[in-house]
Amino acid sequence: MDAAGPAPNRERRWRIRLRRDRSLLIMTVPTVVLLAVFAYAPMLGLVTAFQSYDIYSGFWYSPFVGLKNFERLLQDPIFWHALENTLVISAVQLVLYFPVPIALALLFNEVASGRVRAFVQAVVYLPHFFSWVLVVTVFQEMLGGAGALNTLLRRHGYETWDIMTNPEAFKFLVTAQAVWKEAGWGIIVFLAALAAIDQTLYEAAAADGAGRWRRLWHVTLPGMRGVIVLMLVLRLGNALTVGFEQMLVQRQAVGRDASEVLDTFAYYYGVVNNNFSYGAAAGLFKGVLSLLLVLAANKLAHAFGEDGLYRK
Repeated sequence: MDAAGPAPNRERRWRIRLRRDRSLLIMTVPTVVLLAVFAYAPMLGLVTAFQSYDIYSGFWYSPFVGLKNFERLLQDPIFWHALENTLVISAVQLVLYFPVPIALALLFNEVASGRVRAFVQAVVYLPHFFSWVLVVTVFQEMLGGAGALNTLLRRHGYETWDIMTNPEAFKFLVTAQAVWKEAGWGIIVFLAALAAIDQTLYEAAAADGAGRWRRLWHVTLPGMRGVIVLMLVLRLGNALTVGFEQMLVQRQAVGRDASEVLDTFAYYYGVVNNNFSYGAAAGLFKGVLSLLLVLAANKLAHAFGEDGLYRK
């Protein structure tokens, strides 16, 4: 009786939870179907990384070559240069881009007028809905050789600087474009974190004589720490994806050496050259490395006492 007792209890608890959460589970069905069809089913194509894939033979009849595509990948200096560019651009964006949404959220939170705050937020959100072609065009009109900045410098007799074609400044250029396009949208999560902070903590801190900066340091930032760590973990997991369209649009302007990243490498040396297995191997390498970055960042979050992506 004792051995058989826990099983019915577990089944009963499972049925109770199923009845309780039935509506929520039904709501998740469309998302699960979309993920299954458009995210997980295409993963079957990763088998091409271990084949000499031929589009006419398909998955079933293309010859299996094992790890030869990966061996070739690791011996390719262009691949290592693309990986280096990806890591450098990602590091620059982590330092210069990641803190911007946090700072904007803190600034918006201090705006007393609801109308002013709503207007400014709408203006800052707007670039998120622009395509990368439009974003690059705006920067070209402002910073290009014939753009507003260089026209002003030329008119006053100063030396011009065309940042849009400068390979050395490219990593800072793409970071500035990412900040302008996505920082406003990124503050949504941090504003939600600010709204969740107990307001009585601010009142208690003010009663103890804490000024605005001390309340920010001792109440606001600790209240946001969990969300900041979570977003940092997600950012590190996405570190090897630094903007395929953004690089593709500006490739001719700055050259391949400055703009070649893992995504463009997989596209040009895989898809364009009809070497799908080689491109799939590069993509799989990127995916595995991104997973390792997520796991490492999450373990680091646990070491600092935060949940990260999941609780320890």
